[in-house]
Amino acid sequence: MSGTSARLLRLLSLLQTHRDWSGAELAGRLGVTMRTVRRDVERLRTLGYPVNAVQGTAGYQLGAGASLPPLLLDDDEAVAVAVGLRTSAGGSVAGIEETSLRALTKLEQVLPSRLRHRVNTLHTATVRVGGTGPAVSPDTLMAIADACRRHERLRFDYTSPRHGDTVRSVEPHSLVSFGRHWYLVAWDTGRDDWRTFRVDRLRPRTPAGPRFTPRPPPDGDVAAYLAHQLSSRTWPCQATVRLHESAEAVADRVWPGMGVVEAVDDHSCLLHVGAETPSALVWMITSVDVGFTLVSGPPALAGALRAQAARCLRAVEAS
Repeated sequence: MSGTSARLLRLLSLLQTHRDWSGAELAGRLGVTMRTVRRDVERLRTLGYPVNAVQGTAGYQLGAGASLPPLLLDDDEAVAVAVGLRTSAGGSVAGIEETSLRALTKLEQVLPSRLRHRVNTLHTATVRVGGTGPAVSPDTLMAIADACRRHERLRFDYTSPRHGDTVRSVEPHSLVSFGRHWYLVAWDTGRDDWRTFRVDRLRPRTPAGPRFTPRPPPDGDVAAYLAHQLSSRTWPCQATVRLHESAEAVADRVWPGMGVVEAVDDHSCLLHVGAETPSALVWMITSVDVGFTLVSGPPALAGALRAQAARCLRAVEAS
């Protein structure tokens, strides 16, 4: 009996790789006859695993069923799931903390000691700095995600710091988790342009609107578009400088939300940045640690750059 159980687990592990297996392939992997494979498949079906027959190939594939049967995870997969659950327990989705902790408790109860030690080691050595962003409702996230998938217009009440409460109608494109916030990137039918919306500031209305034909993503990439929006277009002080190195060379020095790098040629690129003050712009630009030329910016930025240069010269002279 123990041999049969072990073989069933091995068969289940093979089927969970999400590919079609012929009966002959499974028999060869398990070292049994085709008849034994058919019996084992029936045993898995009895236990609730939806093993489907693949037409035309005399093969098998594990499908989706009405309930969730036990899963087999290898060591790395189990650790990844445990770390993900622990992270989501302190994340920005409201109401998911308790569910994540329940699932994590169930998983850790059956983890071998060597894997439980790896997960606990990472947890005890990790410090979360700063708070999370505003919590968003999982129902709101699902409503937006469903509208994105179905290509249906979305109507919602939106609270903006600048414009107050408005009702918006959009063609939703993507949800983006950026930093400590969730954002919706969508085509605003009222503004006839792309817009970004903080998910914690919107409340979907029902029912959903009519279907639409998806548009190409803004700037060719939703993540780059959002980064550009957050780093430059929404700040009172905006600037563009030409960096005297290629975009590839400076890419790892510009963190998400700081600015957007635009390739020019093999020896230079443009950096678009935004901040509250010209002094903050100076710090951000010089932190890239490369020669640059000011292309555009507020009038006070040139003076702030000169003042910073003078301070640095005085520091050197004094030493």
